[in-house]
Amino acid sequence: MAKQSSTLAALPRAEVCAYWVLSFGSHLYSFYQLHIFSKEHEAGLERQFQLEKGFLIWGHKKDPTDFEWSFWSHWARKSLLWTLLGHAVVSRLARFFIPEFRLTALLAYGLLAACYAVGIKGVGVVLGHLGLSLAVAQLCNPALSWSCALLLLSTLHIPLLQEIQRSWYQTEEEYYLLLFSVAVCGLRFISFSLEHCWRPLEAGGLQQQVYWLTAYSFYHPLFFNGPILTFKDFLQQMQVPVKDHGARITFLSLLANAGRICVWWFIAEYMIHLMYMHTIQANETYLEILPPWALGGLALALVQFFYVKYLVLFGVPSLLAGMDGLAPPKLPRCVSIMHSFTGMWRHFDVGLYHWLIRYIYIPLGGSHHGLLWKMLSTALAFGFVCFWHGGHDYLQYWALMNWVGVLVENGVTILISSPLVYPSIVGVQWLHPC
Repeated sequence: MAKQSSTLAALPRAEVCAYWVLSFGSHLYSFYQLHIFSKEHEAGLERQFQLEKGFLIWGHKKDPTDFEWSFWSHWARKSLLWTLLGHAVVSRLARFFIPEFRLTALLAYGLLAACYAVGIKGVGVVLGHLGLSLAVAQLCNPALSWSCALLLLSTLHIPLLQEIQRSWYQTEEEYYLLLFSVAVCGLRFISFSLEHCWRPLEAGGLQQQVYWLTAYSFYHPLFFNGPILTFKDFLQQMQVPVKDHGARITFLSLLANAGRICVWWFIAEYMIHLMYMHTIQANETYLEILPPWALGGLALALVQFFYVKYLVLFGVPSLLAGMDGLAPPKLPRCVSIMHSFTGMWRHFDVGLYHWLIRYIYIPLGGSHHGLLWKMLSTALAFGFVCFWHGGHDYLQYWALMNWVGVLVENGVTILISSPLVYPSIVGVQWLHPC
């Protein structure tokens, strides 16, 4: 007997509007309660966490304790916005005057910008990792390439090397910029090595491989923080003639995207001026005395700020990559409309998700070799993410809970799709079509 297709009936418009009002209303009210709590305890929070003088909203201080936002905001003001603007100018000039050497111009600019940001010694570290990865890739053995990559990434956590690299810089922020750059480049080296192992001739001879790998690694908009673009995509998209990029992005769409990024930045700054969610989260005493609505607002504010933060951090480099004819990964999807672990991984950091699927999950068998291999592939993907982020205890717990969450969701999906359960679900839908 053929399985009858079932469709979901559309909800009445009034009901949909009611859900939107309730959703936005609960968000705003919980944010308001968190704002009230923040202002009532502002003096204590300032003594303990040194709130900064606000600049966006008159009379409001700023919560500076989100490390990523404060770190990248510092570097944006110091140099990154100017070097990214310089990249856009160089790319546009090369496109018009030397289109056949555009990638060479971007490579040269990327190297100069990296030297300016992390210094000659910092660039030397990246080039050392690049050279070792390239040499091992010539053996066309994925296991050796992975071993080399993991060893290189592990050097980021050796105390002696950390102290040596710290001595190169005057501030801790400069060292962390090198650390993040080398870690992100490590993903690119793995991508190149495995692509070369699978299709050795795609990037040409050794000289061409060095050229493409260096251009890929030092592509300035994506160099420091991503988003992650695989070597295969970078190679294919950069080989498209410049004249074919003309319709990719128009001035109006460029202006609209830049305007959206400014709005996201304003929202992120507005949140940390009105709600001190990061300082409150760091103090157990305040967490215990939070009223229920303010506690809900704290949870919502933390995840929403995380979402808006990455819209800015990924939005700026994605905008510039789009101007160069690349198709960067989609920006994160709003966390308020995601309800599953799988959806969060699939739609938040899309570039990292595709990277994990292509280089870890599928090569290990994924879902094509039975349930145990699927569980192992997923576990190793989460294990690598944990290791890449530093492998700290809290990251291990985080990776374990995400792995368990994905397994539970997949198990429920398998259960409700089974011949014993699925007919009952379809039967209920046919009995109650509305």
